[in-house]
Amino acid sequence: MKRRFLLLLFVLVAAIAHAQIRKIPAEVTDAFAARYPHAEKVSWRDKVSYFEAQFMLNGFEMSAGFNSKGDWQRTERKIKFSDLPDDVEDGFLKSKYADWEKGSVVEIDEDSEPVIYRIVVKKNIQKKYLFFTTSGKLNREALTL
Repeated sequence: MKRRFLLLLFVLVAAIAHAQIRKIPAEVTDAFAARYPHAEKVSWRDKVSYFEAQFMLNGFEMSAGFNSKGDWQRTERKIKFSDLPDDVEDGFLKSKYADWEKGSVVEIDEDSEPVIYRIVVKKNIQKKYLFFTTSGKLNREALTL
């Protein structure tokens, strides 16, 4: 009996964790549709402090964040390392991380901020996010979880 109760509790918690917390406001979906009219395979997530749309656009996996008023906050676009601007690729290759294994690469466009590129690198058990400016300067680095 105890085992069944724990299993039921686990299933209930998992369902709640994946459930949509709030309905996506029309202001948000309208703003998304205006900004990305050709987006495909759109799915929404409630991130509590903002709403995130995950979608495909021109063959790229993307995500975009909007506040509850429909104001765009940021867009991330997954790209290949070979699709990086030459200055960013050159900056990475000249960095102390050039011999680390390259993982995912994301172009990040934030409201009122210049575009940056995040490259995930791994070496042994270490894994880091590297953030590069469009000019190829390593702006900051952070440990990943």
